[in-house]
Amino acid sequence: MGKLDGKVAVITGASTGLGLAGAKLFVEEGAHVFITGRRQEALDEAVKAIGRNVTAVQGDAADLADLDRLYETVRREKGTIDVLWASAGTGEQGKLGEITAEQFDRAFWLNARGTLFTVQKALPLLNDGGSIFMTGSNASLGGFPGWSVYAGSKAVQQAWARVWPNELRDRRLLTPGQVATAKQEELFAALTRWVTRHQRNKR
Repeated sequence: MGKLDGKVAVITGASTGLGLAGAKLFVEEGAHVFITGRRQEALDEAVKAIGRNVTAVQGDAADLADLDRLYETVRREKGTIDVLWASAGTGEQGKLGEITAEQFDRAFWLNARGTLFTVQKALPLLNDGGSIFMTGSNASLGGFPGWSVYAGSKAVQQAWARVWPNELRDRRLLTPGQVATAKQEELFAALTRWVTRHQRNKR
């Protein structure tokens, strides 16, 4: 018997990285998992890697029509959601003074808008006592140089994790902290280079 036997989970951005790892674990614990991602080829590979009890729905987690299609699929096939994980996210480096409007829009489109509407549109299907997860980032807490846009777009999740439990008192809400992913490795490699350079220059 798994801890999630008979449960239904939805994980956005689960074709790679943390979302994919979570989907594998949930299935191992007995859940049926719906996963999303923007690239169909990556989704197909994720389905193969997960192996069973998985339904893939291609789409952008910040596109309202794509979210409607996702949740209509969940409603039609399973009827309810027990665990929702808003894991889709993106980020790229850019120091203040060099940040482009396109970089800003990409980060806040997916990390902020995508997270909010992923959760909001799931509410009619989410069981009482169900769980909502958001993939946060220590970048929003640490003041890492070159990551201000990414940090800002993730900081909203910290705010929502404080506000939403007061609006959804019968549901659990978690924001995971640091997890070893390719994005975390990139962030800390950049931080290491910055620290090394400033130590060398005694600044």
